[in-house]
Amino acid sequence: MTRTAGISIPDLTGKLAVVTGASDGIGVIIARRLAVAGAEVIMPVRSAAKGDAAISRIRSDFPGATVSTRTLDLSSLASISALVAQLSDEGRPVHILVNNAGVMRPPARQATGDGFELQWGTNHLGHFALTLGLLPLLRAGGARVTHQTSIAARSGEIAWNDLNSDRAYDAMKAYVASKIAVGLFARELDARSRAGGWGISSNLSHPGVSPTNLLAAQPGMGRSRVTPERRLIGMLARIGVTGTPETAAQPALMAATAKDARGDEFFGPKRLVGGAPAKIELWEPLQNMDDARRLWEASEQLVGIHVPR
Repeated sequence: MTRTAGISIPDLTGKLAVVTGASDGIGVIIARRLAVAGAEVIMPVRSAAKGDAAISRIRSDFPGATVSTRTLDLSSLASISALVAQLSDEGRPVHILVNNAGVMRPPARQATGDGFELQWGTNHLGHFALTLGLLPLLRAGGARVTHQTSIAARSGEIAWNDLNSDRAYDAMKAYVASKIAVGLFARELDARSRAGGWGISSNLSHPGVSPTNLLAAQPGMGRSRVTPERRLIGMLARIGVTGTPETAAQPALMAATAKDARGDEFFGPKRLVGGAPAKIELWEPLQNMDDARRLWEASEQLVGIHVPR
């Protein structure tokens, strides 16, 4: 049993984990701690240089870590299909999948190569396509799938008649919708697994608030400077009001590894913005299973993947 900043992680020797968004921030901490517990960790990344740097950081802390990168751009269905094909050819069961990657609030609407609004296409549809593509390997591994949402999903809604923000684009509303979709997908995946005997469990987590790169300067998304919110979060983290990347990683780690995490459960910090991880109550936008089924069916049509029930 490995102690991890207040939580215990069981021995994961012999387990294969896949963690998206693991080249920096919360993701690299999740990947490192799974590796320290004995898992082999695959870190699909868009930037090979950032992936190599993340592996170097992990191995500097834990020289025995078995970690590697693969190429993945979650905003591209072709890239997702290529990774699925690669891992399928390798043929190893996947025991842990952490859908952690995300983008936040590009000032102007951007579209993925497949024509989806960037946040909707990356945060939700990208992970939807990846998870369904890996479903045979997840079933073979009796996997735990953890989906990282955001406190932005506490309120708001999905614009069912404008999923891609084609008619109107509001950066925050689009982000909120994508993160509500993450939560509804997590719940429907678990429900379908139970009904179909797939043998996987699906949980949801949120990291609270911590200083990561989501709101940093990202010229590729049209953001040339660090946002004022990111500066404020960094200041609040230093005085202990919000979490740190280390504490923000704990809910996802608990969802992915805790022995009593059984599926269709939600993990987050005890205080909304930070604190020790715990099981928490589902927020109102995530409670409607009719919405979860509707989302699944709409997402299948958008990405061109259908999984028989």
